Amino acid sequence: MRLAILTSGGDCPGLNAVIRAVVRTAVDRHRWECVGIKNGWKGAATGEIIPLPTSAVSGILYRGGTILGTSRFDPMQDKETTARILENLTLHQVHAVIVVGGDGTLRASHELSKLGVKVVGVPKTIDNDIAATDVTFGFHTAVQIVTDAIDRLHTTAESHNRIMILETMGRNTGWIALCSGIAGGADLILIPERPFSYDKMCAMLSERHKRKSFSIVVVAEGAFPEGGKPITLGELDDFGRPRLGGIGYEVGHEIETRTGIESRVTVLGYVQRGGSPVAYDRILATRFGVAAVEAVAAEQFDHFIALRGENLIPVPISEGTGQTKWADAKLFETAETFFG
Repeated sequence: MRLAILTSGGDCPGLNAVIRAVVRTAVDRHRWECVGIKNGWKGAATGEIIPLPTSAVSGILYRGGTILGTSRFDPMQDKETTARILENLTLHQVHAVIVVGGDGTLRASHELSKLGVKVVGVPKTIDNDIAATDVTFGFHTAVQIVTDAIDRLHTTAESHNRIMILETMGRNTGWIALCSGIAGGADLILIPERPFSYDKMCAMLSERHKRKSFSIVVVAEGAFPEGGKPITLGELDDFGRPRLGGIGYEVGHEIETRTGIESRVTVLGYVQRGGSPVAYDRILATRFGVAAVEAVAAEQFDHFIALRGENLIPVPISEGTGQTKWADAKLFETAETFFG
C-alpha cells in the first residue's frame, strides 16, 4: 500500500515529529510505502508528490516547521482543482492520505472523502481551539515562547516604569494569551471570549501604578473592546478568513492616552510558530502520527485523531469540526485573581 501525508495551514512546532512518526510506523511496522505531498493540498493539485523513505525523516524530530512545506489551499475551491487532485492521487497510486491541519483543512478533507479519497486527519493548531481534542500539538511550545517573552519584558518594564503590552496569536480564542499570561505573571490578560472595557482597564492600571511602577498586559490578537470587533488587516487567507492584528497597538495607545503612563507594544507574531517543539509536543505529535497510521490500517477513514484524557481515539471529521473550544472560564477566573 502507498500512504501519503501532507501538512496544511499554518506551520506549527511538531509537524516534523508527526511526519517522522507516520513514515516510521507505516514502513517499519506495516511495510507500506510512504510518499509526501508538498505544500499541502496545493501539491496534490500540482502533482508534487515525492518518495518518503525512512532516511528522509531521520533527524527531523526536533526541527520546527515542516519538511513537506505547507499552504492555506482549499482543495474544494472549484471543480477543476478538485478533479486535478483526484487525478494526481490516482496517478501516483495513493491508497490513503494522512492530512495534518486545522479545522478548515479537516473540513475540506471531509468533502474530499465524499468523493472517494481515503482520509485520516491529525488536528493541528497552536491556538488549541479544536473542540474534539483536549490538546493540539504545538500549543505548549507557543505558550512557552510567549512565557519566555513575558519574562524578558518584565525586566525592561520595571527598569523604565512602563506598561508593556504583548500581543499574541489567538484568532477566536485566547488559550495562548491566557495560559502564557498566567505562567508569566501578567497583570492583565485580554482574550476574545471576554470583551473588555477601556475605562475599567485603565482605571485598574492607574490604581496599580500607585503601588507598582510597571505592568504587563497580554492581549490575544482577536480580543476586542465591549461594543467593538476584532481588528483586521484588510486581507483574507485562502480559506476566506480575515487576517487579524493590531489590537496590541490600539490597546497601548488607549492606555497611554488615558493614563499618561508610558506604554510600549511587542507583537510576537510568527515567532510563536517557529523553532523546536518542547518535549511535550514532540511526544504528543509522535503519538498522533502513530495513531493516524493505525487508523488507516483499521480503515477508519474520514476520521481524525483526538486526544481524550490520556487516550487517542478516532473521531468522525463531520462530528469533530466546525466547533470552537473556547478558553476555559474557570482558568480565566484563576487568572483574574492576579490582575492589578
